[in-house]
Amino acid sequence: MERCPWCEAFPLYREYHDREWGVPQYDDRALFELLILEGAQAGLSWATILKKRANYRRAFDAFDPALIARYDDEKVAALLADPGIVRNRLKIAAAIQNARAYLALVAGGQSLSDFLWQFVDRQPIVHRWTALTEVPARTMQSDAMSQALRQAGFKFVGSTICYALMQSTGMVNDHLLSCPRHAEVQAGGRP
Repeated sequence: MERCPWCEAFPLYREYHDREWGVPQYDDRALFELLILEGAQAGLSWATILKKRANYRRAFDAFDPALIARYDDEKVAALLADPGIVRNRLKIAAAIQNARAYLALVAGGQSLSDFLWQFVDRQPIVHRWTALTEVPARTMQSDAMSQALRQAGFKFVGSTICYALMQSTGMVNDHLLSCPRHAEVQAGGRP
């Protein structure tokens, strides 16, 4: 299989590419998890975060926003001491703030899924890239998503982070045309 070249570094990366990346995701909890993980990635590689994802799920109570929103100084100190995650005070604080913003969004009657998918008119944008150099780092849609998330109280949601979120959650199909996953994702997602 001629996969997108970015995923060939190690087996876990290939598995993520082959099973998850670019598959349309509408589940609020899964979207919240990816929003937090994409923010944690800022300044790092996705490979780093992917290798730590199981640790993040453990450390952040399976990404339960109601639990994360109540984290106190003691929990923050425990997270900062946890070598299984990225120990960055600002990113941890952002995860807590994002849980609170998520809960406020839901309390206002809107799901995270509806909020995020509105930026692509609730339909995946299918690109037809032939080389990685064609794939943008941000778009008008990710700029708009970033601005709206910030206005809703979310942190670590810059346009580049939002575009990575759009790619991982299938809001855009950025598999290269040469990759079999491009057609599979467009036809419905899972292999």
